[in-house]
Amino acid sequence: MSQLIAHWSFDEGIGKATKEKINEQWHNIDYVFNDAVDKPSSDPLWREGIQGNCLLFDGYSTSIVSKSLSSSSLSEMTIEAWIAPRSFEYGADGKLSAIINQHNQNKNEGFLLGIYRHGTWSFQVGTGDEWLEVWDEGHPLPPAEWSHIAATFSSQHGYMRLYLNGEQIATKKIMDGSKLRLSDEDLVIGKHNHPFMIEEVFSLNMYNGLLDELKIYDVALSPIKLLNHYARVKVIKNEIPEIPYNDLALKREVYEGDRHRPRYHLIPPGHWMNEPHAPIYFEGKYHIFYQHNPKGPYWHYIHWGHLVSDDLVHWQDMPIALTPASGEIDPDGVWSGSACYDEYGVPALFFTAGNDAVFPNQMTGLARSMYREDGDVLLTNWKKHDKPVTLQTKGVGMKIGDFRDPFVWKEDELWYQLVGTSHENGGGTAALYTSSDLLNWEYQNLFYKTDHEKYPYLGPIWELPVFLPIGEDREGNKKHVFLISPVGEGADVEVFYWIGTWDKEHYRFVPDQEEPQPIDVGDFHFTGPSGFIDPKTGRAIVFTITQGQRTLIEEYKAGWAHNGGLPVELFLRHDGKLGIKPIDELSSLRSELLIDLENVSLLEANRRLAKIQSDSLEIQLVVKLEEIEEAGIAVKMSPDREEETYLYYNKSKSILGVNREKTTLNPSARTKGIQEGKLEIQEDLLTFHLFIDKSMIELYVNEQKSLTTRSYPTKEDALGLELRIWGRAEVVSFKVWSMNGAYE
Repeated sequence: MSQLIAHWSFDEGIGKATKEKINEQWHNIDYVFNDAVDKPSSDPLWREGIQGNCLLFDGYSTSIVSKSLSSSSLSEMTIEAWIAPRSFEYGADGKLSAIINQHNQNKNEGFLLGIYRHGTWSFQVGTGDEWLEVWDEGHPLPPAEWSHIAATFSSQHGYMRLYLNGEQIATKKIMDGSKLRLSDEDLVIGKHNHPFMIEEVFSLNMYNGLLDELKIYDVALSPIKLLNHYARVKVIKNEIPEIPYNDLALKREVYEGDRHRPRYHLIPPGHWMNEPHAPIYFEGKYHIFYQHNPKGPYWHYIHWGHLVSDDLVHWQDMPIALTPASGEIDPDGVWSGSACYDEYGVPALFFTAGNDAVFPNQMTGLARSMYREDGDVLLTNWKKHDKPVTLQTKGVGMKIGDFRDPFVWKEDELWYQLVGTSHENGGGTAALYTSSDLLNWEYQNLFYKTDHEKYPYLGPIWELPVFLPIGEDREGNKKHVFLISPVGEGADVEVFYWIGTWDKEHYRFVPDQEEPQPIDVGDFHFTGPSGFIDPKTGRAIVFTITQGQRTLIEEYKAGWAHNGGLPVELFLRHDGKLGIKPIDELSSLRSELLIDLENVSLLEANRRLAKIQSDSLEIQLVVKLEEIEEAGIAVKMSPDREEETYLYYNKSKSILGVNREKTTLNPSARTKGIQEGKLEIQEDLLTFHLFIDKSMIELYVNEQKSLTTRSYPTKEDALGLELRIWGRAEVVSFKVWSMNGAYE
């Protein structure tokens, strides 16, 4: 007779604990925001289940620890549950993402039911003498759908079996009389007993998705009983219900009240992001994609997140656009790339396909929008080409191995593709390919290479090449800007650029000057460029990633990591230098004009400024350059001035900088020190255009240079501001706006 020995129904729907119904024991649900640090505490994520309510496991922090099963061994066992995975894991260290387990594989003890790469799944047990595994045999679990899974072990009949939606899908023969030897480990739901760890902070091999009606029996249920368990729910529900998108999607409201999380910058709904990339405009909508790990706020198994906007400022979350997939060209990650229009004028995505089974493990892939089939202007459906479209060319000077981040554009009837790579003689470079059909690409040339010994800070690899027209000089010559992000040993990881000429005939870039220039003088906060020419306005617009520069434990507790910088326009200045400014559309985020002053004293400006306590502002300041030695503004300042971030321009030294020595009292903070860079200003006026968005600080000076940095003060009242000017201190113009969020 079957005996149910444990049952978690997850019907509570609220709270931080769940009841195991057979033994009537309550178990705490481990969840990162049970005792939140930077935001109000909140409950684990409850959702509507297949029956009643269910629990949403966030993929990196949600788990339940129970007492171990009391027997020393079992002759028979069944585990069944309803699950709906949100995403799958890489399979770090060759381990399953545990749904439920109580095991020690090294001792050949216990049991483990879990999911592996691309939805494959397995039931594994130890007999004391050996470790036994039964796998799904070609029946992977679908994401974002309810599935009834069951696993059985029977020493009497000598088998292990898997069932999916009532159907037996896999069998493994075992020795008659083999018993499942239970481990003395804790029984854990949602987390592997022995996970692969990232620096002792992040436990990988955790379940990510909905879980409901988890049951353990001390018998092996028959196929007909398991079919009945599935069919009973199907009959009651009429059909297995579809899961609303919002039930599984990462939700911004989870982070409500986070005192460091930006509100109007480009940022995913949750977890981890890196470069925003592949901006494109189509049918009245702007689209931007980004490197994303849906499992948690750490770098790992990369997908393409997706945001859409009417104005490049207010954004709406879209479903994940590209996911690593078994049997496709990108089983090990979908890395950065770009977007272009195909031969029908429909968006196409070029991406770096990761496949560790081959060398090089990086190649260019193509995904086409399904717009011509489904008419969806939000571009939620993409179809990948089944083969790589560009492989690294040998024998032309490239160091074989690093080959990534395609940047694609079209001129006349020809598409051009730049790919970041390394040069066999040292230093980075970019390779140029051409195509007449997007599928067949011909190598043409190494686009540009510098003297690595002369500029070692450009590193051994150039990532994320971007090439954009920015206007004509005084002689009518067309000028382009070429952007790169150096990485590797010795690299200064910033965005460097050259202004120069596009030699189309010889497929190369000819810079006006050899020495590269940084766009931003902050340190490691303005990286990972992407860009496009806005077809509505003709502007060259660039996006970047702003690294959070927090410790892993801080990112774990926050539940999110990194965000994009503000979109900026690049243009050719009248003096032939590069101009940079935030796009004009950002003014639509302004809420209230708090200060509007002209030709006032420093004392009066600060008297008005003292009334403002905020970390969500836009500020415009203008002073006469000839009358000052240094001008700056302290932001995120506590009343006792123990914490503050001071941004300044020093005229005599021609230095733009930020002093972060007092940014935070947190002893482990990485956001400390002084960051500076050269800036020669020829104009009569010094113009500061400053954006403060929680931990984000971006300063643009005279449309020549930017300074991006971050600030995480410990004091909640570190919200003050103060102007500081050495010299004749009259303020020509001073405006301050409060800002709305971009996702409200």
